[in-house]
Amino acid sequence: MEPAARRQSRSRQLVAAFLRDPGSGRVYRRGKLIGQGAFSRCYKLTDLSTSVVFALKVVPRGGGGVGRLRPSGKVEREIALHSGLRHRNIVALHGHFADRDHVYMVLEYCGRQSLAHVLKARQTLTEPEVRYYLRGVVSGLRYLHQQRIVHRDLKLSNFFLNSNMEVKIGDLGLAARVGPGGRCHRVLCGTPNFLAPEVVSRHGHTCQSDIWALGCALYTALTGSPPFPETPLSELYQNIRAARYPEPAHLSPSARQLIARLLAPNPAERPTLDQLLQDAFFTQGFTPERLPPHSCHSPPNFAVPPSLDGLLRKVGRLLLAECRLPRPFTPKENSGPGAERLEPDPMEWTSGEIQRSWLKESSWWEPRPMDPPDCSVPPDPEGSPRLEVEAAIRRFPQCLDSGPEAVNYSEVLGRGEPSSLMAPAWGSSYLSVKISNKINQRSAAHIASQNSRFPWSFRP
Repeated sequence: MEPAARRQSRSRQLVAAFLRDPGSGRVYRRGKLIGQGAFSRCYKLTDLSTSVVFALKVVPRGGGGVGRLRPSGKVEREIALHSGLRHRNIVALHGHFADRDHVYMVLEYCGRQSLAHVLKARQTLTEPEVRYYLRGVVSGLRYLHQQRIVHRDLKLSNFFLNSNMEVKIGDLGLAARVGPGGRCHRVLCGTPNFLAPEVVSRHGHTCQSDIWALGCALYTALTGSPPFPETPLSELYQNIRAARYPEPAHLSPSARQLIARLLAPNPAERPTLDQLLQDAFFTQGFTPERLPPHSCHSPPNFAVPPSLDGLLRKVGRLLLAECRLPRPFTPKENSGPGAERLEPDPMEWTSGEIQRSWLKESSWWEPRPMDPPDCSVPPDPEGSPRLEVEAAIRRFPQCLDSGPEAVNYSEVLGRGEPSSLMAPAWGSSYLSVKISNKINQRSAAHIASQNSRFPWSFRP
């Protein structure tokens, strides 16, 4: 009998360098191998007419004639299921065709591979990153469940990242529609150490079985290893039924509590997808709006940059200038007993005058370590915008001492939100320093235009 390695090598050579879709007439150039599973291989694919890059999933097949699909085949069922799905967090299927030896699926290309590749390079992921990724996965999974589809093989290697670091659920080879009772056929399939207790007990997959798999993925991403290591199947299944796994003591309490909820042996005790996003792990923790590409191989930096003081000073100067604040002015002499006391138009001030006037009170920026941080803005009885702005800026630096996480100030200001500046997390929640609503939209637009000169979210 021919060795398996040689048979595999020969089967790879059967995939031509150029492929033509007989249905659309498009011609593709097959690129390098980018992934391989138990039943398929994945290549980079380029449309020669448009130069658009796709991913090509190649599944070996037997018989059926050239270009014809068998309705009862496994890959044919996958295509029928996948072709009707349209969601930003689901890998898109753009087309399919077949020849005598293979079925070809033209898929959305995710150039940053999968979360399994990220974890291999990083060993573990931070909790803000996991919250970011999990939100996208939950969004895609909710869509699948609304279509009465269970994935049945959720794991990090099936969570793919595109060039914008958006996470997408892929590989629907084991996905199936649930029946009227909310269950699939009682088939034992999937990755063994990600199977739910009801699945290993041969009760079939449900939507709650996917929730269990999310718990396994969450545990793996935060600790670097799955909650149920690969052991002999009998021992593995016993541990799964009893939800017996090493408790990760180094994680935050909210992360440990969410893992325990997701890995509840009783499916009815697991949270729904909507309840999952309302868990304290999400509501009381910082979630970035996006991640930098370098987080695929190194941890992103969520700390406050040291240049924050300079940023706040510039924002303060712009606010004071836009509010047309009165300049301290004393005439050298009155022109007469009935002369009016005139003040110059603040719009005629030079930038140097504004800076000198504002920096006269630079002692505001000297924090008093013995005083507890007070992040509230006192009421202004006279209704002066200047007093409210000054009060907010004066208290702002005192609230930054112990905040390890931050948001993107340029985005907050760029959205035209003059009522607040978002500060790093204080304790378990965001700190918002209120600035008067009297600062109009024109002020916010001015700040945004100035702030675009030095945007920051993550330091490279």
